[in-house]
Amino acid sequence: MTKTPAQPKGPWFNRFAIRAFTVVLGVLIFWLLGFFVDDIASMEGPKYEDLEAKHLDKGLLERKASQEAQLADLTRKIENQTEQQRLLGTSTQNLQQTIGQLLDLQKQGLEKNVAVSDKEQANVTSSLNLFLENQKRYQETNQTLSETLRQKQGIEDEKQKLEQQLDDQRKPAREEFETLSASHRWKVACLQLAVLLPLLAIGAVLAIKKRGNLYYPLYLAFGGAVLLKVGVVVHEFFPSRYFHYVLIGALIVAVARMLIHFIRATAFPKVQALLKQAREAYERFLCPVCEYPIRTGPRRFLFWTRRTVNKLVVPNPVREEEETYICPACGTALFEECAACHKIRHTLLPHCAHCGVETELAGREAVAAQ
Repeated sequence: MTKTPAQPKGPWFNRFAIRAFTVVLGVLIFWLLGFFVDDIASMEGPKYEDLEAKHLDKGLLERKASQEAQLADLTRKIENQTEQQRLLGTSTQNLQQTIGQLLDLQKQGLEKNVAVSDKEQANVTSSLNLFLENQKRYQETNQTLSETLRQKQGIEDEKQKLEQQLDDQRKPAREEFETLSASHRWKVACLQLAVLLPLLAIGAVLAIKKRGNLYYPLYLAFGGAVLLKVGVVVHEFFPSRYFHYVLIGALIVAVARMLIHFIRATAFPKVQALLKQAREAYERFLCPVCEYPIRTGPRRFLFWTRRTVNKLVVPNPVREEEETYICPACGTALFEECAACHKIRHTLLPHCAHCGVETELAGREAVAAQ
């Protein structure tokens, strides 16, 4: 009988490198797909300025521009007049202090019977005239400032009414812009999905059909990257209330698919799964079908479970002749005579431990019925 070659696992570093580079490849593919998606998203959409220019009255816009220019000019005038008024107020206050000081000096001179000179009298008169002139100019500046403020307030009231008219005209522009923007977003989303969904279908087919293939990690990285990018696009463009349904629906399909897979794997197990189950059971000296302890040799009178098998202290074995063994709990044949070398071999493993001859798994049906 021809031996079936076993698939080597390879060194642990190679296995780790395969997994690591699979993740790196998936990230790079996701990155590359992001460039395509961003290029599609860079398509020029509707411009609000163009729509606003189409709906707004040009005459109103010209009036608004004129009013803004007038307001800017009046604002500059108000700032200049305010600064001029401040300087006049400061100068008037200084003159008032100077006049007060001069009058105090004259009063002190009169108390001491000292006559006031013509020069001192002229200084007082000059300061008083300048003070009165500043007061007059201050009042004129204040009046001009008040008039300018009234003009500015009137223009601002007119501008507010004009803004209300323009705002009424902007409503259809905003509505049209929102409609065109939503249409543009859907267009971009459809174009992106038109590129991604075929790639996702290819990745899904490869990931499902190429299981066990030597280059399966390449297909897995490609499919996983495309699936993640599709999820990002759907989350970005679809409303959250609809995305919840899409996400839950996808999760339901994925969980149902996994559940069906495990049910079928349990009902119709593959040979590799049966071998793994039998190998692990023999390692723990437990029946692969019912997990009843395999009591042969020095373990004949001991008891253990899956968790306590490694803690069990086995007495020194006494050389005994090997013999066939059947599980007393479920009746599954676990050890039998090899047809080639006539020594005792594991019934549920493919090769004899003595001669290495491969045989059909006679007890596979019993394990599958577990």
